[in-house]
Amino acid sequence: MAALPKPRLQVALDTKELVDALRPLNQAIDQIDVIECGTILIIAEGLRTVREIRALYPDKTILADVRIAEAGTLIAQNCFEAGASWVSVVAGASLTTVGQVVKVANEYGGEVQIELGETYDADRARQWRQLGAQHVIVKRSRDREAAGDLSWGPNDVSRIHELAEMGFTVTITGGVTVDDLDTFAGAPVGVVIAGRAIVKSEDPLGAATELQQKLAEVWS
Repeated sequence: MAALPKPRLQVALDTKELVDALRPLNQAIDQIDVIECGTILIIAEGLRTVREIRALYPDKTILADVRIAEAGTLIAQNCFEAGASWVSVVAGASLTTVGQVVKVANEYGGEVQIELGETYDADRARQWRQLGAQHVIVKRSRDREAAGDLSWGPNDVSRIHELAEMGFTVTITGGVTVDDLDTFAGAPVGVVIAGRAIVKSEDPLGAATELQQKLAEVWS
């Protein structure tokens, strides 16, 4: 059986100030495939975060993690005009909203990422794919982590396989560390998000390099 492609590494920048995001990003950038301007950062600093990071790294893929729930056309236009490559939409958004965001993304040459919650509806996911959404996130939420649930399990892996079979690029997120990655061996993961593991590290470049090395090992 041919080896699956190695997932891309996405860094989640969810600090409250842009300067605190840029410091680790600039150190780790050589090992980063996708830059996420996180929800918390965008709420605090606005879409200037996307503009400034786009100016610094014109060739990188940048996600504006704005978690669109409605007003899809207007929010998506603002994100793509700021320089985003991808925008995120919450799973609870209406199909009308998802369709609006996909339409705008197509106009700007961008892509759409749907963020799953704790529940999962396969039929709904198929509708997103039919509308043209390319990416979906399988996550272990902050609230779940705070409650002490640090596990990834067979249900998560099964969901990844099912979504990939629908044609999605599947992203995993939720406090992902090097030690978590063996759980996903053999699973068609397209993107792995690491936030605190890189941003809070004393050596962001070293942390990102270790993650990339582990990704290459697990998906070899």
